[in-house]
Amino acid sequence: MKTVLVTGANGQLGKSIHRIASNYPELKFIFTDVADLDITNSEAVDVFFQSNKMAYCINCAAYTNVDKAEEEVDKAFLINATAAKNLAESCRNSRTVFIHVSTDFVFDGTKESPYTEEDTPNPLSVYGKSKLKGEAYIQEIWDKHFIVRTSWLYSEYGNNFVKTMLRLAETRDEISVVNDQIGSPTYAGDLASFLLEIIDKSSKDYGLYHYSNEGSISWHDFAVEIFKQHKKAVRVVPILTGAYPTAAKRPAYSVLDNVRVKKELKTTPPFWSASLNEAKINV
Repeated sequence: MKTVLVTGANGQLGKSIHRIASNYPELKFIFTDVADLDITNSEAVDVFFQSNKMAYCINCAAYTNVDKAEEEVDKAFLINATAAKNLAESCRNSRTVFIHVSTDFVFDGTKESPYTEEDTPNPLSVYGKSKLKGEAYIQEIWDKHFIVRTSWLYSEYGNNFVKTMLRLAETRDEISVVNDQIGSPTYAGDLASFLLEIIDKSSKDYGLYHYSNEGSISWHDFAVEIFKQHKKAVRVVPILTGAYPTAAKRPAYSVLDNVRVKKELKTTPPFWSASLNEAKINV
């Protein structure tokens, strides 16, 4: 039986993996969050790996508050980069396959066609820079890794755009949402299934991959579809990013190209609107 460590178990993706873990009876899961294992502490990570023989480690832990990261630079790099380095070193020492989740925010958004794994990253924010540094550490330290970049993640858990829109719909009949940022909303349940599929297939096609739901849309049009599917009578007013200033700069276009996961890992992600309908998210 393969043992799988899942860090960041209390986050959106960690909880999504936990929900479907029972579908993989041949896998033994160890779910940890910071209270169980502080992955920013290299000694603690070493001891944990020596005490638990894992075949795989899925790192779902991340500092994801994009705007607050502009102030908490050290904390963002500690969690998104140093912790990834610690895990990669322990994975190398114990011959554990490392699966790490990264982000579309490693790109600057100036491209007008979907970003491939070969495109040169140029993050605009501290968050993006810290996640890119984490990727670099992993690539330098341990070759048996899967780095999976995803985008616009949402789920039934935690705080995300879908839940925010539905919560606002309870008290408002009009909401303004930016319409000049384009990306691919991705359901964490789909990403969770994809990551466990890598393990289930015992894939050896290590490397960097992009995985997001198929199709692309603006935040404005995403909000419109959310209200449509949930039968909420809310008017969504399109605004420009400049009308809604934030501490961190965001890529105007961050659609990820899924060609490599289709070709190498034989996976075709579902279309974003179909997954939104499947998710059945409520506030």
